[in-house]
Amino acid sequence: MLIFIKLVLAHLIGDFVLQPTRWVLHKQANKIKSKFLYVHVLLHFSLYMLLLWDLSLWKIAVTVTIAHFFIDTLKLYSNELFKNKSVPFFIDQVLHILVIYGCVFYTNLYAHTLLLFENLDWYLVTAIVFVTYPAAIIMGMILEGMSNQIETDHKSLPNAGKYIGIIERLFVLIFIVLGRWEVIGLLIAAKSVFRFNDLKERNNRKLTEYILIGTLISFGLAILAGLLYIS
Repeated sequence: MLIFIKLVLAHLIGDFVLQPTRWVLHKQANKIKSKFLYVHVLLHFSLYMLLLWDLSLWKIAVTVTIAHFFIDTLKLYSNELFKNKSVPFFIDQVLHILVIYGCVFYTNLYAHTLLLFENLDWYLVTAIVFVTYPAAIIMGMILEGMSNQIETDHKSLPNAGKYIGIIERLFVLIFIVLGRWEVIGLLIAAKSVFRFNDLKERNNRKLTEYILIGTLISFGLAILAGLLYIS
């Protein structure tokens, strides 16, 4: 597992810390002809060997480096197929991690993967999944009658409220699992402060009540999921 962690660390350093924006832009413009594509790949190989600090593991470093080259090249040529540029980015990162995982545990890949799944805390996984989109849909159903009475704010970011709710519920669940209930109070207070000026300027009682009800339901669902997990 230590080898896997070292290779992931090397990947993070090479892809994010030591890759200037001008390299990224040059690769996007010139693709496989970009000199920075090859510099980037060689940098990764150097980082792999440096962090592993074991010449006997050179085959793993070479294999991961070659795979990195092909994955990055595929991303450069497939970027145009996606309207949302975050999609190829995340696919690219997942493929890199999977390659590292496969190279490190290739001798017992199936057994190790099976062991990982067997050791997963499925109760926690279920709680995490619940407080994301399922909870958002439940809230939408509960608040549907009220939302029709609220004027839409066209200045708001699309789906911003939904994502804020998902993030806050994840935080609440984490704090409950860690037994830090007092931090949940701080989270509610912080959200109230951010919302106060906005609601004060609008002077809209219906909107204030709607947001208050939504916040309480959101926190309530997260607390319920947390309590069910720790019980």
